Amino acid sequence: MHKLTMIRSDTITFAEGCNKYIDYCRQRNLRQATINHYKQSYKQFYKFFDTDMPLSKMTEQTYNDYVVYLCDTLHNDISINSYLRDLITTIHFLQSEGYVQHFKMKAIKVSKEPIETYTDEELKCLLQKPNLKQCKFIDYQAWVMTNFLFSTGIRQRSLMFIKIKDIDFDNGIAYVNVTKNRKPLIIPLNQTMVSILKEFFKYRQHKNNDDYLFCNVYGQQLVKSTCYHQLYEYNKRRGIQTTGIHRYRHTFAKQWILNGGNVVTLQKILGHSSLAITQNWTIVNKVDK
Repeated sequence: MHKLTMIRSDTITFAEGCNKYIDYCRQRNLRQATINHYKQSYKQFYKFFDTDMPLSKMTEQTYNDYVVYLCDTLHNDISINSYLRDLITTIHFLQSEGYVQHFKMKAIKVSKEPIETYTDEELKCLLQKPNLKQCKFIDYQAWVMTNFLFSTGIRQRSLMFIKIKDIDFDNGIAYVNVTKNRKPLIIPLNQTMVSILKEFFKYRQHKNNDDYLFCNVYGQQLVKSTCYHQLYEYNKRRGIQTTGIHRYRHTFAKQWILNGGNVVTLQKILGHSSLAITQNWTIVNKVDK
């Protein structure tokens, strides 16, 4: 039996409700990338929901009909659940604002597929140091970036925002100030990574400590597409067909557990909001201890 809730008399349309949630996201100062993600999901919603539909007509049956629609039109369970989670989040907000009657919503059940990581053979190939007398700076930097990703498990966005001053050689740590959940991280650097970075600094030609650690050919901060392209081309030159920056992160997590690291410390390094997320990673990566 549902509790009685106050429903607003000033009913708004479905599109207006979505826009209200976007405004709410801005008030919470969410990242623009997050806001753009919701906007993209709303384009998918509008293929099914009439934008002028009064929110008072949004019911549990309406939601269930949309679940069936997605299952019939999309054939990727992960994509389906991504859209459903965004809709659920939006509707929960509108329910709290009194525009929609309360009802329960669930995503579909998804079989957890193993997440692909780099093999030992691929790691050996990717981590092999290039000939500094023959390679270009960008090729050399891609090698350093690859080592850094394998050694720290950070995300691409975090990698792009690390500055020269964020590397503490005395204590063997890297300060990661830009993260997904906006909580700064302190990442330990092993001795091999410290040595690689010390040598890299000789070639980086930075003007001051506020310069970004990794850069484009002009010494400026990397953008997402350039960062991806550098690493993608690096893998291809090494004959590695499996690419993907996030694959480095999963490989780091797998290697951490296999080498005796504990899951609690791994959670802190990865910046996961809960231990359950980290434990789930070790399961889907098929890490057996």
